[in-house]
Amino acid sequence: MSTEKNKLLVAEFLACFKTKEVDKALAMMSEDATWWIGGKPDLFPMCGLKTKEEMAKILYDLVLSSEDGLAITPKSMLAEGNKVACEAESYAVLGNGRVYNNEYHFLLEVRDGKIFAVKEYLDTMHTADVLKG
Repeated sequence: MSTEKNKLLVAEFLACFKTKEVDKALAMMSEDATWWIGGKPDLFPMCGLKTKEEMAKILYDLVLSSEDGLAITPKSMLAEGNKVACEAESYAVLGNGRVYNNEYHFLLEVRDGKIFAVKEYLDTMHTADVLKG
């Protein structure tokens, strides 16, 4: 795929979380996909390297518990080869009533038209604080 098609795939993938289409997002990932979230897993279990199946549970819990979905808005994207770097901001009101508004840097890798690796850098302190309540 071209770098422009890869960027469109990433934008469509991120848009799925606003519309609570977690199944659609997961279908856009290869079966052997991985998702790494920056941070120390011993301090915050959401962090570290996850399989697609492990990440699916996290996404279902987070996205489906939100009032109106988890909006992840790309601010900028750069693509080279099969990689797309994306700066983004999220916004959601979670089921616990707290506002989740985070900033990210994603590095996504595409293979055969599917996302096969995600690296996610975010404010883990904000995430832990919002999710605890």
